[in-house]
Amino acid sequence: MRVFYGVRPLTLVVGTVMTVLISGCGVLSSDGGDGEQHITVGTTSYPSTLDPAKAWDGSWELYRNVFQTLLFIPTGSTDPEPEAAERCQFDDRKSTVYSCTLRKGLKFSNGNALDVDAVKHTFDRIVKINAKTGPAALLANLESVKITGTEQVTFRLKEPDSTFPFILATPATALVDPAEYPADKARPEDEPLIGSGPYTLESYEPGEVSELSANPGYKGLQKLKNKSVTIKYYGSSDKMMEELMDDKLDLTFRGMTAEHIGRFSDGGGVVDGVKLTEVVGAEINYLVLNAGHDLVSDPAVRKAIAQLVDRKALVHRVYDGTSEPLYSMVPRGIASHTTPFYDIYREPNREKAAKLLADAGVQTPVPLTFWYTTDRYGTSTAVEFKELKRQLDSTGLFDITIKGLPWKEFQEGYNAGEYPVFGRGWFPDFPDADNYIAPFVGPKNALGTPYEADEITGTLLPLSRKEADRGGTTQYFARAQEVIAEDVRLLPLWQGRQYVASYEDVAGIEWSLDPSSIMLMSELHKLDW
Repeated sequence: MRVFYGVRPLTLVVGTVMTVLISGCGVLSSDGGDGEQHITVGTTSYPSTLDPAKAWDGSWELYRNVFQTLLFIPTGSTDPEPEAAERCQFDDRKSTVYSCTLRKGLKFSNGNALDVDAVKHTFDRIVKINAKTGPAALLANLESVKITGTEQVTFRLKEPDSTFPFILATPATALVDPAEYPADKARPEDEPLIGSGPYTLESYEPGEVSELSANPGYKGLQKLKNKSVTIKYYGSSDKMMEELMDDKLDLTFRGMTAEHIGRFSDGGGVVDGVKLTEVVGAEINYLVLNAGHDLVSDPAVRKAIAQLVDRKALVHRVYDGTSEPLYSMVPRGIASHTTPFYDIYREPNREKAAKLLADAGVQTPVPLTFWYTTDRYGTSTAVEFKELKRQLDSTGLFDITIKGLPWKEFQEGYNAGEYPVFGRGWFPDFPDADNYIAPFVGPKNALGTPYEADEITGTLLPLSRKEADRGGTTQYFARAQEVIAEDVRLLPLWQGRQYVASYEDVAGIEWSLDPSSIMLMSELHKLDW
């Protein structure tokens, strides 16, 4: 067991600013860590694949720590800065030509050079492979990648896009070795990750554990404050918290339930030497209503669901104040946030929903199956879907069946268009309203469910991306949010906070979460009290 001296407080992180809620010793410090320590982290979010060309999901949490990207958004910043690149800039006023000069002497962990050929190979293979579960849609605007000399790579875009540097800062564009990652097909899952990031992946057991060691050849912005990290993956939130309290973990990241969080509040912020850090994050949770499926192809059915869902009851009954109702795909705290689902549907109303269905000639109760993943977002997901079933069934207008599957099976099903309604969570790729709209619309998107939204994809997004000053995009995103609320192809439910439970001697948590709420393991270390 650990021995502690002094008391550390329950803290609230807003963006990257810590506010102490309970008096005690200070926690704001980016210093410390001798670089020789080992950290063990528990999470309910595990990689779905080890090939970046196939992943647009929580796999990025591992990639961020093993791979490099050309740009990187450090904690405390909202602007991309050079990482594998030495410098990057738009070469024209229209935001259609973007070039990067690579750092000298970069190498992958196998000793091969990370050069401009590797950069071009990375982008070309994402587009070529075009995996259904991958990030190719993020590069849909990319026309070509060209090499100039031995250090410069130039990206030419089909349309102006001032958000392109943000895309280069996401793990979607994790740089890979051409000798290890084939140009036209995915890499075998049993092959180890080869990157140039702050850590090397020493061993990996799918769904169980990742073992990371500091990469001595890393050249980039992150400064490692530990020597190695073990990431343990859990299918059960209760099991994760049990092992934390048994001192088998140093901290947990993702997957805590409201019940777990409540224990810390009741205990004054510290329970048996474990403290809680609360992050006001940009996570959203929503339903996808697949209009390509016969059962929800009628807009009246989708609008009736939107008219009946009681977000306030949902967050109260399931999340007990650890989340808040969300009435738009763009969450509160992100510029251009509006509340169209409240403006249009107001409070839950059975009579209005019944009229929508009756006017459309829809017989009631409408039988629907709601699908969710059992092992991605924590144990609370199953409880959330039971509450949604209770709300809709109680009106007599719907007869809801709920079904859950492990992530890989669940992902295969929604990409095949099998589910009429399914639940997803979203952490932004980058902190801009664009990333709460664009990934979900168009023929190819992050959901595997085509959403032909011509006004959004053909007019609103192109106009917004011409604005280098992102403050000038409000009118475009306000209208995009209205379109989504009118279509009800997506139904936002709640906006969450991220919680980290850790022992009192674990430091660096306030600096470890990047703007997408991905944990930078390099910042974690232990205090020598």
